[in-house]
Amino acid sequence: QLQASGGGFVQPGGSLRLSCTASGSSFHYYPTAWFRQAPGKEREGVSCISEGGGARVFADSVKGRFTISRDNAKNTVYLQMNSLKPEDTAVYYCAAYYSDHSCLTLTSDFRSWGQGTQVTVSS
Repeated sequence: QLQASGGGFVQPGGSLRLSCTASGSSFHYYPTAWFRQAPGKEREGVSCISEGGGARVFADSVKGRFTISRDNAKNTVYLQMNSLKPEDTAVYYCAAYYSDHSCLTLTSDFRSWGQGTQVTVSS
């Protein structure tokens, strides 16, 4: 079971760090991605980190502003979001995958999907 946390309200230009934690000791074997969905919009793949952490992908809309990392000892994947914009406002979800390929291409072939956390960027 995955749980996303760390969302909140922030002004444009601000930063937030989201965390995705999982129960169970095998989470560090799973490639993990972040998605977001804003009201009235389709779900968007934001970023993925491979099982070993050596490969990462980012949506064009967040490149250069967001980073993704994992601490397998803590069963946690992080999404560091900097220079936030109002268009980043959405509910953010994390998802675990069976394969690096599916994650790194941000498909919907999830192993598991967690509850989201709201991020609101507004002045």
